[in-house]
Amino acid sequence: MSDGILPIQALRHAADNGWISGPPLADGQLQPASLDLRLGTVAYRVQCSFLPQERSVEAVLPELLMYQVDLAKGGILERGNVYLIPLLECLNLPSHIYGRTNPKSSTGRLDIFTRVIADRSRRFEEIPAGYRGRLYLEVVPRSFTVRVEAGLCLNQLRLFTGQARMDDAELGQLYRAEQLLYDEHGQPIAADATIIRDGLYMSVDLKGEQSDGVVGYVARRNSAVVDLMRTGAHPQADYWDPIRAGRGGTVILEPEEFYIFASRERVRVPGHVAAEMVEYDAGSGELRTHYAGFFDSGFGYGAKGEVHGTRAVLEVRPHDVPFRIEHGQPCFKLVYERLTEAPEYTYGRGSHYHQQGLALSKHFYRVP
Repeated sequence: MSDGILPIQALRHAADNGWISGPPLADGQLQPASLDLRLGTVAYRVQCSFLPQERSVEAVLPELLMYQVDLAKGGILERGNVYLIPLLECLNLPSHIYGRTNPKSSTGRLDIFTRVIADRSRRFEEIPAGYRGRLYLEVVPRSFTVRVEAGLCLNQLRLFTGQARMDDAELGQLYRAEQLLYDEHGQPIAADATIIRDGLYMSVDLKGEQSDGVVGYVARRNSAVVDLMRTGAHPQADYWDPIRAGRGGTVILEPEEFYIFASRERVRVPGHVAAEMVEYDAGSGELRTHYAGFFDSGFGYGAKGEVHGTRAVLEVRPHDVPFRIEHGQPCFKLVYERLTEAPEYTYGRGSHYHQQGLALSKHFYRVP
């Protein structure tokens, strides 16, 4: 097996061979290069976040437990509270297989802070090679109180062998071979007009030419509960305020508010790789530019390669001081990672976001 991320057919093989255990996998859990992880039947309200270090999560939990929420038929997770939820999937990995996790797109767009914890772990979201045991999800709703049920998927898992990340030279070769970025009008952006430095840099759109001048959204305070089991059931205006850019294409972001923007560029992820949005250089300003950020194989291509890239959605939360952003300002980057082999199918089948522009999560609808 070559180095890289395990594709869907290898993940299916992993489940068949007991590397992934628990209730039988449900339809739609397997993606081209990732596995959606399901919530268990109980959420533990805890005093604070933690890492178990040398102990199991269950050994630490009694020290921090406040109360339990039954998720079997649905439960409410209050905004600002910290919850720990055992996941239905358990792992029994071989010594050469390790994992990483990240929030799903809808999770990030709802400003739900999540990260996976493993027994005896010293870092969030990282599953060591050869890990055997349960997985737990820390969940902190930041902007909205939410309703969830057992079986809901908020995070996804990727399994790796060896070194998957492409270096700058490899990424440059991939760009020239595959044309990874297009401008807002669908025209190719030349390789020498891009920035590749520990990843592929992208910028924010603050013109809103394709969204009637709306360039983003900011979450409203003190809104109603968002039921994560109901798609298209919540009026957008009750939860979000639209943002229009000021003169010169600028927006001032307020500290600790949550914003949704879109990238200026349209991006593509070829079928034999995947991509991850990573933390932007802290020297560029005190803001976090994403929560989710995993782009499956085939993102931005369409069913037959007819799509000239898809815009990325940015989930932004500034810290400490107001911060001004400008149209075309670089504010995030993608790293590309190899797959061990091409997946059986690529991104887009059944996805809500495969041809997105500036898009909120699938739970909201817009009143004409």
